[in-house]
Amino acid sequence: MEYPLRINKYLAANNYCSRREADDLISSGLIKINGRTAKLGDKVLEGDNVEVNSEANKTKQLLYFAYNKPAGIVTHSAEREKGQKGISDIAAFPKSVFPVGRLDKASHGLIILTNDGRVTGKLLSPDKKAEKEYFVKVDKPLRPGFFAKAETGIDLGDFITKPCKIKQINERAFKIILTEGKKHQIRRMCEAFGYKTLELQRVRVMNVRLGNLKDGQWRQLEGKELREFLSKLDFNRD
Repeated sequence: MEYPLRINKYLAANNYCSRREADDLISSGLIKINGRTAKLGDKVLEGDNVEVNSEANKTKQLLYFAYNKPAGIVTHSAEREKGQKGISDIAAFPKSVFPVGRLDKASHGLIILTNDGRVTGKLLSPDKKAEKEYFVKVDKPLRPGFFAKAETGIDLGDFITKPCKIKQINERAFKIILTEGKKHQIRRMCEAFGYKTLELQRVRVMNVRLGNLKDGQWRQLEGKELREFLSKLDFNRD
């Protein structure tokens, strides 16, 4: 996705709704960009916080799922190249449900799917500092210096990574907790120290854990888990 994007195109690209529906929501004052009510023609920059007012969701049943995306599957169908498969090709989710954020083709693990347009902006907003935890396996033994430097921030050329938490599991594997999600960030962090990432699995998004879901399996978020998830995003299901 290339920025800046017109707000209606941004909403459509992130599966909030169609561009025409987005224009209606914008005209009704139900969309905000960085806390300001959006106007038709406004543009979104990378990192902007886009919010969809809860009024836009009152007429539909809101659904939330935790899904274990297998490696080799493209998160967003619009990004598929010829011959590639997306989530909708292998999982029978309701048509209105879409993935929040991305998990690159080679990676596997937890991704949240929903038809609640409010979630994308809030979960991906850098202001929320939403924790995402990953299991990482590399091709050779990890040097002690890697952890100290990675936790404080690495200059990758086009950006400096934010501080993060890392726990070593064995000489070639670790878990990392990020509050940001730049494209291929973890793989690039490893490459900066000469490591090739052999496995990358997302195991947690905020309070939602992958648990014992097998590749391609999912569960609906409900009860205490869902209430806590929505509470952390600062809105209630109602």
